[in-house]
Amino acid sequence: MLWAMQCQSYLPWGSWTQLRRSLSGSRGTRSVYLCAASVPGAAGSYFLRKVPHTSDISLPRGSVRYQGGSQEHSVQPSSSRHGLSQLRNVASSDAIKKHQRSLSAWFSHQPNEERQFGPSFSLDAVHVDPVIRESSLEEILKPSPDLTIQNQLQQPCSQVISLQNLFDVDACGRQVKNVVLYGTVGTGKSTLIKKMVVDWCHGRLPRFELVIPFSCEDLSHSHAPISLRRLITKKYQHLRDVVPMLGASNLKVLFILNGLERLNLDFRLAGTELCCDPNEPVPPSAIVVNLLRKYLLPEASIIVTTRPSAVRRIPGKYVGRYAEICGFSDTNLQKLYFQMRLSQPGCSGENSAGSSSGEQENLVEMLSRNLERHNQIAAACFLPSYCWLVCTTLHFLYFTRTVPPSQTLTGIYTSFLRLNFSGEVLDSTDPTNISMMKYVAKTVGKLAYEGVMSRKTCFSEDDLQQCFEVEMKTESELNLLEVFRSDVFRFFLTPCVQPGKEHTFVFTIPAMQEYLAALYVVLGEKKTLAQRVGKELSEVIGKVSEDVAVVLNIISKVLPLRFLPVLFNLLKIFPRYFSRLSGKDRDAIAHTMAEELFKEEDYYNDDVLDQINSSILGVEGPMCHPDEAPDDEVFELFPIFMGGILSRRNRAILEQLGCSIKNLAAFEIAKAMKKTVIRNSRKGLPPSELMDYLFFLHEFQNERFTAEAIRSLRTVNLSSVKMTPLKCSVLASVMGTTCHEVEELNLSSCNLDTSSLRILFPVLLRCKALYLQLNSLGSDACKEIRDLLLHDKCVVSNLRLANNPLGKQGAQYLAEALAGNRSLTHLSLLHTALGDQGAEVIAQHLATNQHLQELNLGYNSLTDTAALRVVEVAKKHATLDKVHLYFNDISEDGKQVLHSLRMDRDGVRALVFLTAGTDVSDYWSNILNVVQRNLPFWDRERVQQHLALILQDLESSRRQTANPWRKAKFLRVESEVKKMLGKLQHGTL
Repeated sequence: MLWAMQCQSYLPWGSWTQLRRSLSGSRGTRSVYLCAASVPGAAGSYFLRKVPHTSDISLPRGSVRYQGGSQEHSVQPSSSRHGLSQLRNVASSDAIKKHQRSLSAWFSHQPNEERQFGPSFSLDAVHVDPVIRESSLEEILKPSPDLTIQNQLQQPCSQVISLQNLFDVDACGRQVKNVVLYGTVGTGKSTLIKKMVVDWCHGRLPRFELVIPFSCEDLSHSHAPISLRRLITKKYQHLRDVVPMLGASNLKVLFILNGLERLNLDFRLAGTELCCDPNEPVPPSAIVVNLLRKYLLPEASIIVTTRPSAVRRIPGKYVGRYAEICGFSDTNLQKLYFQMRLSQPGCSGENSAGSSSGEQENLVEMLSRNLERHNQIAAACFLPSYCWLVCTTLHFLYFTRTVPPSQTLTGIYTSFLRLNFSGEVLDSTDPTNISMMKYVAKTVGKLAYEGVMSRKTCFSEDDLQQCFEVEMKTESELNLLEVFRSDVFRFFLTPCVQPGKEHTFVFTIPAMQEYLAALYVVLGEKKTLAQRVGKELSEVIGKVSEDVAVVLNIISKVLPLRFLPVLFNLLKIFPRYFSRLSGKDRDAIAHTMAEELFKEEDYYNDDVLDQINSSILGVEGPMCHPDEAPDDEVFELFPIFMGGILSRRNRAILEQLGCSIKNLAAFEIAKAMKKTVIRNSRKGLPPSELMDYLFFLHEFQNERFTAEAIRSLRTVNLSSVKMTPLKCSVLASVMGTTCHEVEELNLSSCNLDTSSLRILFPVLLRCKALYLQLNSLGSDACKEIRDLLLHDKCVVSNLRLANNPLGKQGAQYLAEALAGNRSLTHLSLLHTALGDQGAEVIAQHLATNQHLQELNLGYNSLTDTAALRVVEVAKKHATLDKVHLYFNDISEDGKQVLHSLRMDRDGVRALVFLTAGTDVSDYWSNILNVVQRNLPFWDRERVQQHLALILQDLESSRRQTANPWRKAKFLRVESEVKKMLGKLQHGTL
């Protein structure tokens, strides 16, 4: 059962273990009825003040729904003959049709966060309904049994009821008129009601001839007396011809009251008088009470949605059925949701749906496998809201290709909270009117922050007591805690599913712990007792001083007392002094951010984007044994979220949630960060940590700050970082804040492809040294590189493309680039599958190049003809003086010709072997270093053959010389080659 049971039966405050049981017990059951679910919490915003006229909007022709594993096509039924017979004239029938079109258009609108899933994604497409379980007031009030999340998975339940059957007769055969549909935050109440309205508009809810939805939030803002008929026509003008029939005919009407917790209802006769006249003006709350009493329009049906804490505001005698939304208690529902979300046409945002469709299918498959392991993500996805967050995060990770990226990870989490909380107050009956999100930031944020600082993710009952109960002093604070535990707690914390830790809690999504910890710090909630008292005292004195100033000014004009100005200035001392202390608090926030961002113990972890990906999709391979000691917890998202929360857009959203971060505070924190963050970034970061730093700058969304930080980066080493399209977009966006030249950009072994090069094109233009080896780049990528080198703003002077399968066609593109490029001086095409034809193409275009100084064509299966052709062109070249030709298929005669080349005579030197006549080549160490670095990516048998030939050549040259110094040099080189051969044969290199 729900956590509400514990709250409403007044359990002791320390009973957090019973809370865990109630959370687990509420996790519902397997459902066979499927049909709808959309963005979490979004529907609440659709119960607005007034529905606009949309008479020209046509209805969709149909939709697909899943039920019991079979697919049915629902056909829009004709209007009920009974209903039509009750309509007095054609105008009223047309008014209802117009009402349907208006509601359909309004409730079908998707929030901006939904548009990323493609143009075909809408509420009329296939959706998944959360499980609805029939309940009773007795079950709500009694404690729940000791159940765990594992026991709830796939557990059948006979009390499941579909949305269409909520108004069926009860167990006693009585017709149900009032239904209370309750659930905690994130279970999908508003979305379910939104889908219910759309279904009625499309004829899929024939039980009712007229549906009138009301937002209780909207009604709570109005206290002026108004009649029911005037209230309806005020919200829905097109129903003015139908309203006179209410109560005067047998018209089947359904009233929807969404978010009853926003209204303070009083069912006592002394508090709310009886009213049966729909024309009599009374307060809106009185209308709701009399509708539920069945004193006003007794034939009308009513469905109420509310949070668990407000269920008891309606006396049980006025409720025909209680129904609890249990979320996705079956992993099959979760899988279906993910498949529908991630398989939408256009979801990837690309015109070519071939590769993106395969990637979407792969994502769904990996996610399904991870859910089947019953790990923590399966527990999190009991809540449909978190299923939405998972899909949105995956969409961000895999399908972001715009520069700059259209959103940030912090923005996703902030929007997620806005969709679920939308500025709601925790308890409408509490005089403080504290927003739900503000309360969460102060309490759950404190727990999250202490977990980050102590590097733990599991929290015991004692931890919860310390964060939630220690500072409880007043009745109001205890009541707020009751409501929080009933309605919100399970949204953020859930029992741990890890064996041996069943009696502890973890955050529903790991990254949510870091987000709330960051919010706790940035909001300034991390204060000592002296700081809190000082702030309150400063505010009081500041307000009093304003009033005193007015009085003193008046008195000073009547009585010339000199001490009055002195007294006035003394009153201002304390607020000024405290403002200086608050400035130091912002320095502390900046220091915390820098310290966490550059922790040396996190230097060699995966970058944060890969960590998020692994937390959602899991890690492929053998699972760790439960008895093995787990790795240390990593909290590298914490400082990144701190920076993201300070961005203007996220601060604006948090302002709507009741969490205000002033512009001045954000400015002072950014100013203080320049002293710490930028200075630490100059120390030289490992590739994964540098990627995290670039992602931090992207999340921070402060262009001036980012530009200053990037100007200090002259060398960018991201080797071995898997550069997804998102990471490429982040790199391009962050580097694009300045126009300075980059000395070196190392993107070797980064899984780059043609689209990656296209995204990074503006950045690559500004790089003097560009390392792209080991990226499986083919001929299509060479076409992009050709365009890069031929660009008039290209400054690339050193380009490494080693160990990429460029082929003959790739060589053609690069040759065209060489002919027109004016900046390139060093080009490495080592082991790029050029062959003789590729080398010949390059030689043909090399003659028109005037700037190249060094060309590496090693390990490309070149024969004598191609090698000598390249050398002949190099002899005539104005600047080319070094050509690498080792590890090619050159005969002994070819080697002799190449060996005879002299720098002073021919103007070029060919690096073919480790010897130079009877001496060791000056470049022997360079050649061996190249071989050793590339051995993991080369054919080892072929390398062994080449090394054996090199060893024979060394031994032969050593025997030909009589100089003891040269013999010693030969022996040294021979020992290095033998050592390398030995390691190759034993497989240790």
